[in-house]
Amino acid sequence: CSRGPQVLFFRQHETRYNHGMVESINSPYIQAANAGNFASLVLENSKKGPVLVNFWSRKAGPCLRQYPVLDKVIHQYDGLLLLVNVDADAEVVISKECGVASVPTLKLYRDGKVLETKHGFQSEEELLKMAELYVARDSDRVLAQAIQVYANGAAGTAYEMLAEAITRDPVNPRLPLAICKLLKYERRYDEAVELIRSLPPEIKQYYEIRSLSGLMNLLVKADTTQTVETLQAKLQDAPDNEELKQQLVIQYAAAGQYEPAVTLLCEMAEERDDGNGGFVRQALLNLIEVLGDDHLLAGKCRRSLKHYAH
Repeated sequence: CSRGPQVLFFRQHETRYNHGMVESINSPYIQAANAGNFASLVLENSKKGPVLVNFWSRKAGPCLRQYPVLDKVIHQYDGLLLLVNVDADAEVVISKECGVASVPTLKLYRDGKVLETKHGFQSEEELLKMAELYVARDSDRVLAQAIQVYANGAAGTAYEMLAEAITRDPVNPRLPLAICKLLKYERRYDEAVELIRSLPPEIKQYYEIRSLSGLMNLLVKADTTQTVETLQAKLQDAPDNEELKQQLVIQYAAAGQYEPAVTLLCEMAEERDDGNGGFVRQALLNLIEVLGDDHLLAGKCRRSLKHYAH
């Protein structure tokens, strides 16, 4: 939570112009990635703090306009946000693996995952709005303390600490997220859903809150007396029982077994002919939220949603 650098590179910052594009060199907060160092620069550093990857090309005017804005925003955070530039023309393999079809494309990584993707030119205001959701804040210290208090058995005090922290810093999405995770741990799914619904729209867009929201909307329908094993056994005797299948999907999701959950939902989608989908359609949408748009299983969910397009 300190304002000190979170990356591995500590050199004095200077700026130069090259081919019409501003390039910050010798900066601790701006680096250039290639196939050989992408994993260390992006994936490893994203375990320390957010990393913003800028896929660009010297041939694209919007990229040249974008870079000075990125330079300004990155240095406002003084080490809390790392910018990694990827020349899409030179690094074709990386661009393809990251699903980049046009430039500029920005991808924000945290803990080795893509949490945000932005296409086209982004204003300073838009970049700051995105970054504020992910950079470390002073209130994150209170969050860590509250979790420790909770672990020590003082749940009421922990909730009070988090609620007070939210009052003082309402733009930190990790504070309500922590409360929702504690409610999930206590199986208070309805309360978690209501809390998420009450959040401001910009906080709801935080990756982990979107993901948890999708999961909670499934878990509120859970029969907590059932387990994956008991449901699988029951389905052997009643393979066409729709309710048992629905509960199995939910229990798969609760256990983090998303592949069998998606597989079963896709099978159910193919079998339905009511043109509505009910549980199946909503569960597919929920799992897309849980998984994130870039996940392969999310693509499988979207393909199954075509069964309910008409």
